[in-house]
Amino acid sequence: MTYAETLTYLYAQLPMFQRIGGAAYKANLDNTWALMAHLGNPHERFRSIHVAGTNGKGSTSHSLAAVLQAAGLKVGLYTSPHLKEFTERIRLNGVEIEREFVVRFVSENQDFIEKIKPSFFELTVGMAFAYFAEKAAQNLLDIAIIEVGMGGRLDSTNVILPQISVITNISYDHQAYLGDTLPKIAAEKAGIIKPNVPIVISKKQPDCQQVFIEKAEQQGAAIYFAEDLWDLEVLENGNFSIYDKIEKSYFLSDFEFELKGNYQRDNILGIITTLKLWEKSNTPIPAQAWREGLSNLTQLTGLKGRWQKLSDAPLTLTDVGHNQDAFVWIAAQLSEICRKKAIKKQHLVLGAVNDKDLKMFDILPKNATYYFCKPAVERGLEAEVLRQKMQTYGLQGAAYPSVLAAWQAAKAAATPEDLIFIGGSSFVVAEVV
Repeated sequence: MTYAETLTYLYAQLPMFQRIGGAAYKANLDNTWALMAHLGNPHERFRSIHVAGTNGKGSTSHSLAAVLQAAGLKVGLYTSPHLKEFTERIRLNGVEIEREFVVRFVSENQDFIEKIKPSFFELTVGMAFAYFAEKAAQNLLDIAIIEVGMGGRLDSTNVILPQISVITNISYDHQAYLGDTLPKIAAEKAGIIKPNVPIVISKKQPDCQQVFIEKAEQQGAAIYFAEDLWDLEVLENGNFSIYDKIEKSYFLSDFEFELKGNYQRDNILGIITTLKLWEKSNTPIPAQAWREGLSNLTQLTGLKGRWQKLSDAPLTLTDVGHNQDAFVWIAAQLSEICRKKAIKKQHLVLGAVNDKDLKMFDILPKNATYYFCKPAVERGLEAEVLRQKMQTYGLQGAAYPSVLAAWQAAKAAATPEDLIFIGGSSFVVAEVV
């Protein structure tokens, strides 16, 4: 098969949660364990850091990879979903997996794939782990950063035994699969906590922290709440300083974090804690690598869609945030920008998938102009349905047949002094970055 034929085969044969939703979800790891055994247990043949959470796990994963790359390591990175191209999911030092490997992997394992019929995600995890194991055997990989897809306990990535585990912010998302309370969701995320493997909790949350403490105790895992170790100071120039509470001194002063979303403040201390733990059993990270990695991570890793600026006049921003907690941050930062830059009018291009709790949009400004659209995936919510539902929250606008049509309409209506925001779903963002 060619690469194009291979992707067609993958998408046609295997259920994919991002495209069809719950029908692709499997509440066990049976297929993953079978696939690992078939592949010769690649998950045991490379070192890793495992990252779970509701919001921030993608940014955290890319940030960890960027700093370690800047320190001279050969770093694998597995994330999901992809925005533009399948190969974005699996990277080595920021370079996407070779298409030839994708074709070879599917071709060599096609009979087994058709026998057990894994989900798209299960097979992608198998491919990533086989790739990382092969690169490690060739001394081309030192460490892999593995992002959980959904949840943790039953996620296909959860077969690894990492050096360190990380859990970022916990909020409401995928409640049908993970539970309808924060403690229930936290318990699913806590499923990545392994025996004797240190666990970093990026953000202390009253509803969740006892869940993590109890799970860590059961597993004999040292637990580190990042906020207990560091203070984050926001400087007037937009940079940050990190104060070490234990040593009573500044660890990193006046550094730039390239990801400009204010919600990243929930992630930074977890990133620092994880890397400092990594240093304890590995070589120290040079001071310059911390700064280079954090200030240059999109170039180092290829990350897109995190408070990404698309143009200056009108100021156009896009972000993959897609749940209630994310939109609390997004709405607040939009308001802050409008005050500081004297923005005349906001134009918001919004789309969503059909199983999303649309209450997340309720916090958005009522005086903005809205452009409702359907992302080009099977789960995409029809634009007219979204428009009608948004009237419930006082959000007024027109429906458009596509994301690009909505964006074009916003650009046509906006003046250079206005602001355009595009979001609501990673699938919306994928069409504009």
